[in-house]
Amino acid sequence: MITLNDAKRVIAAAEKKAQEIGQPVNIAVADAGGNLVAHVRMDEAWIGSIDISIKKAYTSRAFDIATKDLAPHCQSGGQFFGIHASNNGRIMIFAGGIPLKRNGKIAGAIGVSGGSGEQDHAVAEAGAAAF
Repeated sequence: MITLNDAKRVIAAAEKKAQEIGQPVNIAVADAGGNLVAHVRMDEAWIGSIDISIKKAYTSRAFDIATKDLAPHCQSGGQFFGIHASNNGRIMIFAGGIPLKRNGKIAGAIGVSGGSGEQDHAVAEAGAAAF
């Protein structure tokens, strides 16, 4: 289970990393059911990335994998090609989503969007480490 306090702690750590690298982002935390627990849009982060960050968290939880690790399998010819069209368009197949684990079990996920794939993943990693 992810509580609101858990989500706030994860977001605070992710936000700190985003500030360190100078990239405003959107940060979403989802629970074990893939439902949004909390979301933050940093000042000047793209509004188009609100939806993407939430969907990255959902994707990471739905498939229990970091979205950057899912992405290579979703390219043309890959075993999951076309997966982005599933789940009513809720699947995001680029870096920035990471499962959140507690005691070896996945309790939810974080999704970050607004920078490059590397930046989004680094910010998500910082948030996940705080969980």
